[in-house]
Amino acid sequence: MTEVKEMIIPLRAAWAVPRSRRANRAMAEIKKHVHRHMKVREEEKIWIDEEVNHAIWARGMQKPPRKIRVVCTREEGFPIEVKLSE
Repeated sequence: MTEVKEMIIPLRAAWAVPRSRRANRAMAEIKKHVHRHMKVREEEKIWIDEEVNHAIWARGMQKPPRKIRVVCTREEGFPIEVKLSE
């Protein structure tokens, strides 16, 4: 059974930290949002695609995007995949 969700993740909390930590906080916010909305169980892990990382870091550490659109996929026996939406 495969569960697929497309979501827009607000990254406004990343702008509440010092400029030198914004992109790192944005990545943490993505994990937190997926954890909450996909109802991740203890044995499951979250895998974030490299394209999502490049999208966050595209303008540097100090100016991550305000929001990002991703697709989350859950398959039995695999980690939850977070990929950039097309």
